[in-house]
Amino acid sequence: MSKLIDAFGRQISYVRLAVTDRCNLRCQYCMPAHGIDIVDRKELLTYKEMYRIIRVLTELGVNKVRLTGGEPFVRKDFMSFLKMLSFNDLLDDINITTNGALIANHISDLEQLQKVKNINLSIDSLQAEKFNQITRRKVFDEVYKTLERLEKSTLNLKLNMVIQSGINTDEITDFVALTQDKNMAVRFIEEMPFNGKGQREMTEIWNYKRILAEIKTKFKVTPIVSEKSSTSRNFSIDKHQGTVGIIPAFTRTICGDCNRIRITSTGMFKNCLFDDGVFNLRDFLRNGASNDDLKNVFLSLVKEKPKNGFVAEANRKKGDVSESMSTIGG
Repeated sequence: MSKLIDAFGRQISYVRLAVTDRCNLRCQYCMPAHGIDIVDRKELLTYKEMYRIIRVLTELGVNKVRLTGGEPFVRKDFMSFLKMLSFNDLLDDINITTNGALIANHISDLEQLQKVKNINLSIDSLQAEKFNQITRRKVFDEVYKTLERLEKSTLNLKLNMVIQSGINTDEITDFVALTQDKNMAVRFIEEMPFNGKGQREMTEIWNYKRILAEIKTKFKVTPIVSEKSSTSRNFSIDKHQGTVGIIPAFTRTICGDCNRIRITSTGMFKNCLFDDGVFNLRDFLRNGASNDDLKNVFLSLVKEKPKNGFVAEANRKKGDVSESMSTIGG
């Protein structure tokens, strides 16, 4: 069986698929207050098209998919798609990234799907007023209740906190403290320039080193050996049930072992978060491409995967990075 191996010998085994560009929140670091120009629904990949793309990818060695948005639970019949995807016998893990505002009623059903293993919950403040300010919506209570329900479920819970200069850096150690009696991973993410209008003004640079230094002001951390392709640098804390991690997304020190590709909700194939899209799979499918055609395209596209995010950004044809993360796919 052919495998997806890039020019640097990295085997692609993980795809991030955005099921929608729509979101029920308006997080400041993700999109402007008025939202983004969402595409017409007919421009989105259908669930059947998504299933077919994932099936072909798994026949090329991909065994893990992360479903993102926008907010995936905003899309009608998302749970039905999850069940459909679960029938793919070549897929080991189905993971979901969500803002938590709409998932509560689906937790018990998610627990029944054996391949759904990890839920990444985005939450950027433990203070209701600040959370509502960041998201521009008053949903903190619902999201925090969902956090507690997920932590008690059979699903593996990861909390994603985007570190925002001048906004929530004072809460870093509060998030670490959550891991003392909660069995979950808290991950701190360097802020990215993807908010639909370019990178916002930052008064301070909060990168991996500074985030780690802040954690160490109150906690003694021990590095955890993670998989080579892990996007986070992970740590345990003495007498804590959970773990913490830092994702150096903007400083891009994790690119060397990258095993990921991305597909946007409109079918744009991306070898890297920082490129501007290299091939439209939706149009290719709708123009009659066979599964063998798809395989050949994937094998060819992956050979063009850049060495790292800096190269991908330099090769952009559309200028500086200014898309919404909701459009890119989380």
